Amino acid sequence: MNYLIAVAHPDDEVLGAGATIYKLIQEGHAVNVCILSGEASARNYRPKTEELYKDVSNSLDLLGVKKVIKGEFPNIEFNTVPHLKLTQFIEKAIEETKSEVVFTHHPSDLNNDHLHTSLACQTAVRLFQRKSGVTPLKELLFMEVPSATDWSLNKGMNQFNPNTFIEVEEEAIEIKIKALSMYRGVMRPYPHPRSCEVLKGLAAYRGGQAGMIYAESFESVLRRGF
Repeated sequence: MNYLIAVAHPDDEVLGAGATIYKLIQEGHAVNVCILSGEASARNYRPKTEELYKDVSNSLDLLGVKKVIKGEFPNIEFNTVPHLKLTQFIEKAIEETKSEVVFTHHPSDLNNDHLHTSLACQTAVRLFQRKSGVTPLKELLFMEVPSATDWSLNKGMNQFNPNTFIEVEEEAIEIKIKALSMYRGVMRPYPHPRSCEVLKGLAAYRGGQAGMIYAESFESVLRRGF
């Protein structure tokens, strides 16, 4: 099966689904990543562009990702980009990778780019209904990105409510942490949400919710054809 992880910035894909990506690939599935703001130019502690691209490559090579599609949308300015442009970029990625299952941000994330990525993705996954020859969608899932989803303060929006728990081995969690560590300037010391301790603790907590040792959790919002 072909999977697409559609995210706003480099490292979001690892934070939200790194262990799941690794597990799916080990099971023989193809996982592709679409990053809308490939340069993440407004990021604190950001390395030089060529170094960031190398970090993306090293991190996703470790996980086994088949293809990385990078856009050039302005970091922390997705609200200034026409919704149609974001949508069409994701649609192209879905077509190119023949994706059947798509993971993206939860729309209540604190980060504004995450919100607009999610909204565009929700529109883009309907492409198979509008265009012949497009691989039909089987499922759309929202993921939780530590330091963004957990800071969802707008109570006017529905909060992340996990209903899908993907069991992963401890090895997959360790690989996820190693892959994230390949992004220079991203990891933080405990108790920051992007610390080794919190990431492993979150996997244990989500696993415990579903009677598993370790898991990553998602909110499945559209499921069809299974």
